[in-house]
Amino acid sequence: MKKRWITFDLDGTLMQNPFVGHVFPEIERRILLENKLLENVVGQIIGEHVIRLKDGRIADAYDWDDIVMHFLKANELQTSIDVVEILSGFCMEPNVYLLEDSIGEVLDELKRLGYSLAVVTNGFTKYQLPVMDELKLTEHFDLIVTPQEAGFAKPDVRVYDLVLKHGEIVAHVGDRIDDDVISANAIGVRSVWICRQLPDSMKEMAPTERRRVPEMHELALRKLMKETKTQFERLPVEAIPQEVIYSVLELPSVLRNEGEGAKWQS
Repeated sequence: MKKRWITFDLDGTLMQNPFVGHVFPEIERRILLENKLLENVVGQIIGEHVIRLKDGRIADAYDWDDIVMHFLKANELQTSIDVVEILSGFCMEPNVYLLEDSIGEVLDELKRLGYSLAVVTNGFTKYQLPVMDELKLTEHFDLIVTPQEAGFAKPDVRVYDLVLKHGEIVAHVGDRIDDDVISANAIGVRSVWICRQLPDSMKEMAPTERRRVPEMHELALRKLMKETKTQFERLPVEAIPQEVIYSVLELPSVLRNEGEGAKWQS
């Protein structure tokens, strides 16, 4: 029997990793121990990430060890930095945490409904797995896809190929418009945008109805412009989520009505 998959983004969707609050500051601290005159260390490291994205080197843009090594060489530094080692030192609560306490229960419920679950993330396995293990997320997933295995990263749709080899993707759940919604829409997969800042007025609506209201389009448009640092007059059609949720608790009921997803383009 063909497996029916639900794929999930990780950071900003299910969990918080320690990079911004802890890993990057520690990298900067170690670099400044060798050369305290260097300025905006983290900004330069993030800048290399952005350059790689713009150059279409999307998978390479998430290899933080390689990016840091590039910075060290460019500044003729002798400091040795192992990003995984630094991350492991901060891989504990409250530095990492689930974005909702109910996430594990919801994933279990989706399994009971007959779905197979996969992670499709742009974070490399060596950075994501320690956090997932700490938060007891790993045990809920049948497959974990990262640029290390796939050779691609969202929004490149080829990142989903490793999942599609094992069946049909029913839905992809993520918090980003550029990487998650657009890539899912591009391969005809039901895109579920999780927006925890959804206004109370929209929480009363059904997830399939939220996508139709102008307020949601404006919310998604602002998110897309922030993600891409690009101005748009209106939300592109390919960036319109098929469904909008504000909590993973809504997922089981949304996916019980799986057939409704086919109506989203009407």
